[in-house]
Amino acid sequence: QVQLVESGGGLVQAGGSLRLSCAASGRTFSSRATGWFRQAPGKEREFVAAISWSADNTDYADSVKGRFTISRDNAKNTVYLQMNSLKPEDTAVYYCGIQYGSRWYERTDYANWGQGTRVTVSS
Repeated sequence: QVQLVESGGGLVQAGGSLRLSCAASGRTFSSRATGWFRQAPGKEREFVAAISWSADNTDYADSVKGRFTISRDNAKNTVYLQMNSLKPEDTAVYYCGIQYGSRWYERTDYANWGQGTRVTVSS
C-alpha cells in the first residue's frame, strides 16, 4: 500500500506561513482523497483539510477556512497544505492519510498515516 511522509513543519511566529508536504510512495489509489489532520497534546486528532485525487473537491475545517489551502501535484505524488496567518492554536503535529471510508472529516475513515510533522506557532 501507499506510504506517506509529511514534511515542512517548524517553528513560526503568529501571522507567519508554512507549507507542508505529504509525499506518497508505493502503489497509490487514484480514486481516493488525501486528508490533513492535526493533533495537539492531550487532544484527539482533528480534521484540517482534504482533497480528492482529481483535485476537483476540497474541504476545510471551519477553524482553518480562509487561511489554509490544500492542493496536490499528482505528477510528484505530493499533497500540500499552505498555511497562512498562523495562530498559536494551530500548534500541533500534522498528519496526512488516505481516505478509505466515506467521510472526509472523520479520522477513522483514513489510513496509511505518515509519521507527522510538528508545527509550533508562537504568540
